[in-house]
Amino acid sequence: MSANSALFEPFSCRGMTVANRIVMAPMTRSFSPGGVPGADVADYYERRAAADVGLIITEGTTVDRPGASNDDRAPEFHTDAALAGWANVVGKVHGTGGKIAPQLWHVGMMRKPGTGLDPEGRSDSPSGLTHTGKAVLPEPSESEIADMVAAFAKAAGEAKRLGFDCIEIHGAHGYLIDEFFWDVMNRRADKYGGGLAERARFAGEIIAECRKAVGEDMPIILRFSQWKQQDFSARLAETPQALEAFLQVFVDAGVDILHCSQRRWWEPEFDGSGLNLAGWAKKLTGLPTITVGSVGLDVDFIGAFQGQGSKTRPIADIFEPLERGEFDLVAVGRALLQDPFWAQKVKDGRMDELEAYDGKALMKLF
Repeated sequence: MSANSALFEPFSCRGMTVANRIVMAPMTRSFSPGGVPGADVADYYERRAAADVGLIITEGTTVDRPGASNDDRAPEFHTDAALAGWANVVGKVHGTGGKIAPQLWHVGMMRKPGTGLDPEGRSDSPSGLTHTGKAVLPEPSESEIADMVAAFAKAAGEAKRLGFDCIEIHGAHGYLIDEFFWDVMNRRADKYGGGLAERARFAGEIIAECRKAVGEDMPIILRFSQWKQQDFSARLAETPQALEAFLQVFVDAGVDILHCSQRRWWEPEFDGSGLNLAGWAKKLTGLPTITVGSVGLDVDFIGAFQGQGSKTRPIADIFEPLERGEFDLVAVGRALLQDPFWAQKVKDGRMDELEAYDGKALMKLF
């Protein structure tokens, strides 16, 4: 049995079985003018599914709220044209035997006014606050929040209709759902505010409504993070006990898999234990988890937006914790963005062919 065998064992959840434990991490590509993914986007995902990536999670694709997007070249998930484009993507991936999930996204206050495909639309937020605590918008009413929840559920239903295998809800990195989690931006005094578990209610409602939309056979993934784009040092949960109470909201709502975003997957989450965030999430909830963060590379992704490259990091480091069952799936970002055949090379033991990441790779679809 090869050292990487655990990475290539099948994984099943509800009505979905994937061939191995490699997940293509969601990465915004901005190659969908007008919000519509074209043939080049479909081919981009197809190439990776055909080369031994077990589960594709698409780049973030925005739900049906006027302020959901800050980029008129990021894909949407609600117009007829965009949904037709995604149907083509699904067909291409399924043609290889691959599995695929859309990442359902709302950028929240990360959107600058006047940007995106609806420049006149108002941004959404929990409290109308920026990450500095400055009030720039009215606090949304509970009925407005209900409409935000409904937008995610509507997208989940479309994913089911189009034949996607599961869905991922983007609740990380300082975007809308994560802004509800974060006490810096959520100062609400109603049922959506208060302690961390109470601030998780918004995401819990989204999960529950998405479950109604997709039924019992389709897995729901939630991606969450401690860090924020607005503050890399931010932490939602300072202790395992706080993390457990936070995650229990999602367990109770019916989430199936937790996608635990770190900038560097190998870093322990809490003092006194070698477990990373995915390891702790699995230990505390019993749910399957996805680990992510610079897999196969030695520098986190932040510099990639300025064209920074990265040297390789031995992929073998991840085999042992995976074999121990600390987490269940491994999401790979930049390494797969650059090289469609990365998973195939790892499967075949061709580690010497894994290349350093070239920062220019972000500029085109391979």
